[in-house]
Amino acid sequence: MENAIVMVRCPDRKGLIARITGLVSWLDGNIVTADQYTTALEGGFFYMRLEFCFQPALTGWDRVESAFAALAVELQGECQVHRSGVPLRVGILVSKQTHCLADVLFRQSLGELPLTVAVVVGNHPDGRALTQHYGVPFVQVPATRENRAEAEAQILRQVSGTTDCLVLARYMQVLTGDFLQAYGRDVINIHHSFLPSFKGARPYEQAWERGVKVIGATAHFVTEDLDEGPIIEQQVQRISHRDDAETLKRKGRTLEQVALAAALEAYARRRVFRHGIRTIVFD
Repeated sequence: MENAIVMVRCPDRKGLIARITGLVSWLDGNIVTADQYTTALEGGFFYMRLEFCFQPALTGWDRVESAFAALAVELQGECQVHRSGVPLRVGILVSKQTHCLADVLFRQSLGELPLTVAVVVGNHPDGRALTQHYGVPFVQVPATRENRAEAEAQILRQVSGTTDCLVLARYMQVLTGDFLQAYGRDVINIHHSFLPSFKGARPYEQAWERGVKVIGATAHFVTEDLDEGPIIEQQVQRISHRDDAETLKRKGRTLEQVALAAALEAYARRRVFRHGIRTIVFD
């Protein structure tokens, strides 16, 4: 038996669930899980994640793909078909802070994240020893404002065709719109988030000086608008007057690790849909 995951996005209309599940039956498949959501008040779009099993000897993979490609045309939407159990190929970009990189590599080594880290690119050498410990290639590409175009071209050569998505694991460089367009796949970022938000240098010191009571971390898709992409996952923690800037940093690192891991697991299991500037994330 083999499992397929289908991600459907199309304009909402009557009979969609019956049409999709009926196609699975026609393919001699058996539904394992199914989740659906309709944005009835926001343009009327229908989203569905469906996983089904089938016998490849009776129903070849080509037949499954062609059937859902035809359905996408019929529904005037999208039907992405993925092999369940095939890990997502991920490229990770990192700077000097390696806590998120370490967490992803560790969880992946335990089998908690259904992904394979194809390459780690660092603009500093700090992640090299950690990455090599897990047997993952590490490439150092120094990046500054002055050599940004050259650095991005080098990164593209490392990740194009070998990765399904990129993860910015505390990568302290802004990717240009030209890079995002040339890469053409999703890029996921993790960063601190406070109420209120503190940007620029020394964010934890700023938060402590303002006496914030909640700190957090946000994992989101990267767009040309800095830190404004659709949010996938957020984690928060209450703090008190007993915390200083150093304890905020320590707690913040943990929140960043947890938020990024949750976002990557949902994305790798094909549970995340983009809906404009928002996301729909099935449990």
